[in-house]
Amino acid sequence: MAEIKQHKLPRWRGFNLLEMFTTKSDGDFREEDFRWMADWGFDFVRIPACYTLWIEDDDVYALDEAMLAKMDRVVRLGQRYDIHVDLNFHRGPGYSVNREREEPFNLWKDQEALDAFIFHWETFAERYRGISSEDLSFNLINEPKNPNPEEMTREDHERVIRATVAAIREIDPDRLIIIDGLTWANDPVPELADLGVAQSCRAYVPMGISHYKASWVESEGWPEPTWPGALHHGEPYDRAKLEAHYQRWADLAAQGVGVHCGEGGAYNRTPHDVFLRWFRDVLDILTSHNIGYALWNFRGAFGIMDSGRDDVEYEDWHGHKLDRELLELLRAF
Repeated sequence: MAEIKQHKLPRWRGFNLLEMFTTKSDGDFREEDFRWMADWGFDFVRIPACYTLWIEDDDVYALDEAMLAKMDRVVRLGQRYDIHVDLNFHRGPGYSVNREREEPFNLWKDQEALDAFIFHWETFAERYRGISSEDLSFNLINEPKNPNPEEMTREDHERVIRATVAAIREIDPDRLIIIDGLTWANDPVPELADLGVAQSCRAYVPMGISHYKASWVESEGWPEPTWPGALHHGEPYDRAKLEAHYQRWADLAAQGVGVHCGEGGAYNRTPHDVFLRWFRDVLDILTSHNIGYALWNFRGAFGIMDSGRDDVEYEDWHGHKLDRELLELLRAF
């Protein structure tokens, strides 16, 4: 019997764009990014966004129309260049993996936070009702952490997701909704397989390659990575372990759940040749399951452009430094 592959979603391929990523972002997306992506054959952008950008004076119910208009623009750019836009709350009311701001409440425990979270998704559901899910999806919240009694149990997570999906569907029943897996999007959520939403995984395993010398993950003392052999929580990894990691996502897809890899890549301190060998294996495995991907990021330390590596012979691209070897690897998958 032939292996069942992911078939609920297109095998979208693309990038994360970070113009709304932090509390200090300006929301000024660049049209040339969309044009270049389309010219190179990509068809997907994920927009990790911070809700504080479109509220006023820390009032979660006071909306800044000028910043919301910038989100409208990125949706239109996607339509113009035939690139699917995946709108993600990287910071939603009550939760973010980004430690730049302390949230005043807990999305997973506090009704006040959940009410605000639903209000913001209802706002976008109303705003974009009528835009096809071929053009736009909603990725509810970036990387819920590992379940634990103090901050978020699996039951807390399920309750929040089901309530938010119901609220969106009350306004826009046909909107494509994507949820990140648990444990920072590394673990599938089979208890939500009945909900009719897609799920998003990551391509950061092993962390010893993807986050080598990254300050935000306490990577001091990690050995210089090799592939195979790089460490993940102290365990050496090879292709067989990668295949086992993604098999859990293939098993979820076999239940009829759409699966996409919403982030992946390696920080610019990882030796380039090691990164490329590992990522070729990652992309080959994802492709074998018909799972698409989005590199973190397009421009920046994980990206194909202006990544700041000292071991790459960059190509000049309209005043930017293009990592042509990484670009061609992505295009091959």
